Amino acid sequence: MPSEYAPTAVWVVIFILGVATFTIRVSFISLFGVVENIPDRVTHALQFVPPAVFAALAVPAFIAPSGSIEFIGNERLIAGVIATAIAWYIDDVFITIIAGMLTLWILRFGI
Repeated sequence: MPSEYAPTAVWVVIFILGVATFTIRVSFISLFGVVENIPDRVTHALQFVPPAVFAALAVPAFIAPSGSIEFIGNERLIAGVIATAIAWYIDDVFITIIAGMLTLWILRFGI
């Protein structure tokens, strides 16, 4: 995609953002290496980071697969809800994947 910015400016921005991201991550690693007692509130709050990141990455693919929000006729959303229910009750990743994919294939291809 063409841009009005020079290639050098784009690479400088990419480099600066990469260094900033690296610095933020290293600061947490070094902080937890220095601090001996991490408060319980921080430890408890950090337990919710992986599920929150996963939800932020996965939910848009279910709700807006074509770029706009779709609830009616959205096979991915229905398959995701069924897979979530299976995961909630059975607690087996392999069965959850199979149930979600089978639901999606049945809804999409009418097998």
